[in-house]
Amino acid sequence: MSVRTTKPALIEQGHWLTVRDCKRVLVVVHTVTFAQRLREVFGLLEADLRVQLVFTAAPHAFGNGVTQYLHDMGIAPVPWEEALGAEFDLALAAGSRGVHELRCPVLRVSHGAGHIKPLTDSTGLAPGEARPPGMLSRRHLLHEGRVVPAAIGYAHDRDLEALALSCPEALSVAHVVGDPCVDRIAAGRPLRARYRRALGIRAGERLVVVSSTWGPASTFGRLESLLPHLLGPVGAAHRVALLVHPNVFAGHGAWQVHSWLAGCRGRGIAIVPPEADWQALLIAADWIIGDHGSLTAYGTLTDATILLTAGPRREVSPCSPAALLSAVAPVVSPVHPLAEQLEYAARTRRPGHYDQVAASLSSVPGQFHRRMRTVVYRLLGLGEPARPAAVAPLPAPRPLRHWEATAGLGAAR
Repeated sequence: MSVRTTKPALIEQGHWLTVRDCKRVLVVVHTVTFAQRLREVFGLLEADLRVQLVFTAAPHAFGNGVTQYLHDMGIAPVPWEEALGAEFDLALAAGSRGVHELRCPVLRVSHGAGHIKPLTDSTGLAPGEARPPGMLSRRHLLHEGRVVPAAIGYAHDRDLEALALSCPEALSVAHVVGDPCVDRIAAGRPLRARYRRALGIRAGERLVVVSSTWGPASTFGRLESLLPHLLGPVGAAHRVALLVHPNVFAGHGAWQVHSWLAGCRGRGIAIVPPEADWQALLIAADWIIGDHGSLTAYGTLTDATILLTAGPRREVSPCSPAALLSAVAPVVSPVHPLAEQLEYAARTRRPGHYDQVAASLSSVPGQFHRRMRTVVYRLLGLGEPARPAAVAPLPAPRPLRHWEATAGLGAAR
């Protein structure tokens, strides 16, 4: 066999590998966001010598940055075209594009807080028919009338109720497994003081985290209305960190994003890179200013007071956590000083203010890793390891000053 036609050993059905006779699991990574959620699933297979993981970067409009993200983890992904032609025992995916072409069972997992964004394309829907979110839609779950996934992991019991209306064919493969971010934030809350020290938050200082999803209705899409607030006199004792959705970086490029945010340089505003772990920052925050994205909804699990930027109702599924949050969280006004609005929101927040939103994120809190591992091993036809599927503590974040220092043009990763 010539060197030109030799495929990676991982694709050559294990003929060149040292550890053989493994179940082969393909991890299909479309975007950095999907990769971050899939880590919660393929991490359940670590230390199991019966399983070989293979990674591939699947085509996606927001796929920029995926290969680097995997390389930073020590992973060399195989080409998508070669993954399509190889045999695997199971594939893990958080997206739907192209997975119907795989030659193995597929486990689909959700990648956000509930199902926030309804389908943008209403083609094929009956007049007046509601637009279901992607993970509940026939378009994302069926191919030529066939249910593509062998199993689908949902966070909440209500997801099955919605699925029964939107795509009843998929009910037989649906499982309520919970949400890994809910469980990790809950486990990390007792470490809030440690995370604040790691970030460099000193006594008397308070942290404002600004989160943005992607798209024209996001905080970043309307940055011109919020940025003057952040660049103005927020308060000497306030530290500010921006959490921008990885799709914004993938869609526009990191250089362009930092170029648009160049006014933040020298203002003590940290621009957190898309590959960074954001959960510890939410736990450490005193306030979260966000939009209809997942991070704002996850913020209801922390001690932070939440303020919303204005957003369109049509972009939010009416039963989603984001919709519930929009009914109870105050909205930032562009005509009043931000520091005053932060203090007002904190004063008027009542106990249990976000309880309904937090409860909507998972109907089985604390159980994601145990339930998901059971689904994965059942699909592989293997017995589970004789140890708990524990939730590892969140890593300590980098100091804010590191992200402040690298927030200029040509910023370092």
